Amino acid sequence: MGAVSVRPRAPAAPFRRRIRGISTVAIRIRPSRTLASLALTAALVGLTACGGHGEEKASEAGEAGGQTVSVVTPTLQDLPRVINASGSISAWEEVPVGAETGGLTAVSVLVDEGSYVRQGQPMVQMNDALLRAQVRQQQAAVQTAEANAARDDAALARAQELKERGFLSQASLDTALANQRASQANLAAARAALAETQTRLSQATLRAPVSGLVISRSVTRGQIVAAGTELFRIVRDGRLELDARVPETELNLVRAGQSATVSSDEVGETTGRVRIVTPEVDAETRLGVARIALSGAGGFRPGMFARARIEAGSRPALTVPTAAVLYRENRAGVFVLGAGDRVRFQPVTVLSRTDQRSALDGVPADARVVVEGAGFLADGDRVRVAATRPAAAPAPAPAAAAAAKK
Repeated sequence: MGAVSVRPRAPAAPFRRRIRGISTVAIRIRPSRTLASLALTAALVGLTACGGHGEEKASEAGEAGGQTVSVVTPTLQDLPRVINASGSISAWEEVPVGAETGGLTAVSVLVDEGSYVRQGQPMVQMNDALLRAQVRQQQAAVQTAEANAARDDAALARAQELKERGFLSQASLDTALANQRASQANLAAARAALAETQTRLSQATLRAPVSGLVISRSVTRGQIVAAGTELFRIVRDGRLELDARVPETELNLVRAGQSATVSSDEVGETTGRVRIVTPEVDAETRLGVARIALSGAGGFRPGMFARARIEAGSRPALTVPTAAVLYRENRAGVFVLGAGDRVRFQPVTVLSRTDQRSALDGVPADARVVVEGAGFLADGDRVRVAATRPAAAPAPAPAAAAAAKK
């Protein structure tokens, strides 16, 4: 029997099949496991095909419907117009108090910084001993002048009587008349000198020219005070005001008499009223000044920094729920629903803002603004609108509601 040659069985070549959604799967079929491997491969292909079609269907469904959102239309409301400004507290009127007479020594300082003085209240007493002596001397000179004037008046009366009787010449009468006039002039000069010295004596006691708060003092006891030297500075009536710096674009909205709220982080709040708006605008800062008189000083002091909210009437504005306003790249805006149920981001300017509503500029009155779900959108997304409703109008004031019921 001839030899039989047996050729070794070649290993089964692997086959590859590309399946949707996954990479190519290589399966090596061994002779002993051919049927089992084929069954496993068929099951894997079926599962993968089912999964791929499911994803496609979900993707197509998401593209067709999109995120469900709610939209509103803006509401036109009359909103209070508030102008924000800041500046420094200053005195309504600062009154410098100086010495009118000079060369005298301050022997007593009666008030200090922070004191509130009344008009006419003594503040500094200066040495007036020399002035008192001069007053007494001049009082004696006035008495002498009065006696001389009385003597010359009597002499003139006798001369006129003798002249009428023909016992006195006209020249003698003229002399008597001249002596009488000279005596009157001397008396007037003596009285004027006395009045001057008495005035200087009264000025030796420095008194408050107005009522107010003393904010500075520059005199000490024993100091020789020169005439015209400023010794104190008083805030008249203790009234303070805020020099509020207002942008030139809003300056024409501020009027004298408008109410304002002035606040400081250190002191708190107080009310005020615009006293005057200066007609000049700073060429560098483009700011004008509105002087706001404070109703009460409270803890405010001249030189402090403070902020003001000036109530400048009202204005109509479009409002939307505050939840609809988003900030993208540090810019405020809202998502507006457009054609094809796609949204676009519309930049806006926020005029005023509360927890419930915001007044905007830059959005059309008939726009459909996305509210619920706006935070999850991107520009150009397609959405599904749950409801389109007008924005809720603000509740009427109690007085208006009562009038409506009547």
